[in-house]
Amino acid sequence: MNLRSRVARALATWLLASSALAGGVALAQSAATAPRPGDYIVAVINQDLVTAAEVQGRLARIREDARRANRPLPPEGRLRQQVVDALIDERVQLSWARDSGTRVDDAEVDRAVASVAAQNQLTVEQLRTQLAREGLEFSRFRSNVRDQILLERVREREVAARIRITDGEVEDWLEARRRETAAAASYDVAQILVRVPEGASESEVAERRARAEQALARSRAGEPFPVLARELSDDATTRDNGGRLGLRPADRLPEVFLEAVRGLQVGQTAAALVRTGAGFHVLRLAEKRESAAFTVPQTRVRHILLRPSAQAPQEAALRRLAEFRRQILGGRPFEQVAREHSEDGSAPQGGDLGWATPGNFVPEFEQAMARLEPGALSEPVVSRFGVHLIQVLERREVVLDARQQRELARNVLREQKFEEAYLDWIRELRARAYIEMREPPA
Repeated sequence: MNLRSRVARALATWLLASSALAGGVALAQSAATAPRPGDYIVAVINQDLVTAAEVQGRLARIREDARRANRPLPPEGRLRQQVVDALIDERVQLSWARDSGTRVDDAEVDRAVASVAAQNQLTVEQLRTQLAREGLEFSRFRSNVRDQILLERVREREVAARIRITDGEVEDWLEARRRETAAAASYDVAQILVRVPEGASESEVAERRARAEQALARSRAGEPFPVLARELSDDATTRDNGGRLGLRPADRLPEVFLEAVRGLQVGQTAAALVRTGAGFHVLRLAEKRESAAFTVPQTRVRHILLRPSAQAPQEAALRRLAEFRRQILGGRPFEQVAREHSEDGSAPQGGDLGWATPGNFVPEFEQAMARLEPGALSEPVVSRFGVHLIQVLERREVVLDARQQRELARNVLREQKFEEAYLDWIRELRARAYIEMREPPA
């Protein structure tokens, strides 16, 4: 993804990804569209404005992120133009979203604000205090949060509707993945070599071929290959090892060997001799290790869920879970606390949610889970369902079945096409919008 696209889409994920309050504050401070004293208007988009202060705020955030990540940035003039373009893109999207009737209710905004607070280890009241200390009105912060949720919802809906994936594309992707996997597989090939001396006469070649054909017939008739190799092979380096060459990646095997054994089951002998400059080879596939073409990570996880209500607000749930966490770290069994206090259907199972693949849970839960090592216990995590205490039990890799493989292919192809579809949508929105660029004051 290029820098302009990263800048344009960064706001869609900051609520879930931010790790420092400063990021949220900087973002919210840049959200005001009315110019302040000493400020000026950079662009007018429909009924909205992009101001110079907003551009500078966004630039400061990008520079700080780049500094922390040790990532280079483009020249200042180009970077500023990318930021201005990104802000215009956001304005035309917000304008379109509002005109289309898309709404974000207060409960969603409350959950998002609480998530920002929890990720910064603050209560909502402490967040409000910190924002005031930074000179930012809490109402403006909430308004910006609402806009970011709205942008994300509209982007996903409108861009997804533009993406078309055919069955042929799915099959092509799966076949390409299989070819990559085959190339990465490792083979242990056993051989019986009947050497043909350089410059051998036709009769001598025929005699050597006959010996090799006899060895091939005896192997395919069921005689133990290691015994035949020790008796008949002219290759002194592998003869005592039953003719085995050892486990090698496909790209380190002679191509003629690979072609001969690629379609064999382990323990089978190739149907025909292989002729090389060394002589005639009888080949048997002793072992094959496939590369993981269609595997997916799974996490076994458990949680304790408290659902905020008018009688038990979110701050109270956060405090209770913090106390439960202290007790569990002190030795109280997690499953006991879950059975006694969790408000989720998993409570009778001690909070165990079983094995989960990526995408099973809401992003805020999944991101917190992904950061945990097996056995680790999270801080309280706010999601749209409530407040969670999460513990990862173990992780594994599993092989996908045919239906899951096709689903994986569609997800990968959809992600590959998202950027182009997103940019097409933005170009259409900009073409329909009123955009007036203004020069800075003299």
